[in-house]
Parts: sequence; structure tokens; C-alpha cells
Amino acid sequence: MSKEFVMRGKTAKGETETLNFSGYKPGYAYRLIEFKLFPTIMGLQSTADSHIAGVITAGKTALDPNAPDFSIEGCIANALWKNDSNDTHASTQESVINDTFLITQNLLLTVTNVESHDVNWQCRFVKEKMTGPEEAAANYKQFTISDG
Repeated sequence: MSKEFVMRGKTAKGETETLNFSGYKPGYAYRLIEFKLFPTIMGLQSTADSHIAGVITAGKTALDPNAPDFSIEGCIANALWKNDSNDTHASTQESVINDTFLITQNLLLTVTNVESHDVNWQCRFVKEKMTGPEEAAANYKQFTISDG
């Protein structure tokens, strides 16, 4: 049985998805190891500059993908996909992930796009076995973040 798994989806500009971890197994947590964004319509990308941003938070409230704030403890990942219309090979993908954050509850994923199109996203997670004290600490940490 693989310890890694992928969640993928397509989200409308400005909308928030819940990444559901309600099937959480006692004694396990999950770490986010990859967060990628990609446009849903490529034809327009070559004629205009494009900018897609996304953010994943462990908090109760979604964060603004266009204003990442790494000082917010619940902000565990940010991703950016951009394309320069002056250079056909200039699309870039960047992400910053707190891959030490142990996930035990649902996450919020919010995306934005300078165009009106939906945004494709992919997240890769790895399952981590925890001891009793580690599990208690991870649950408490995420609870205080989502409750605050």
C-alpha cells in the first residue's frame, strides 16, 4: 500500500474547495508535499499575460491567494502559475509548502485567475504514522489554528 496519494480538481476563480480529511485514521497524519496549478484553457494563454494563484490553509477562514502571508501559521501552501505573452516558453510554476505541517483535519484551497476561467490544481500528500503523543500534539495544533 502506497503512502502517497493525490487530490486533483478544478475550481472556479475566487472559489474555495474543502480538501476533506474526514476519513482520517487514528494514529496517522498527512503531509502536503506538492501543490501545483494549471490553466483550464490554454488557447488564450498565448495572447495575454496570465497569472494563476492558489493558497491552502488549515484555518477556518480561506486566505487570499493574491496576498500570501507566511506568518499566518495556518497558511501551509501557496502556488503560482504565470505565463509571459512575449515569450512562448516563459510559463513558470512556483510553490512554497510547509511540508512539516501534520494535517489531521480538513483544509481550504482557494484559487484566483486574472482571466475568468477555472483553475486546475493538484496536491500530493504522504501518510505519516504517529505515536500517541505526536497525534495529540498535531490534533491540538490544527484545532487551535482552525478555532482561532
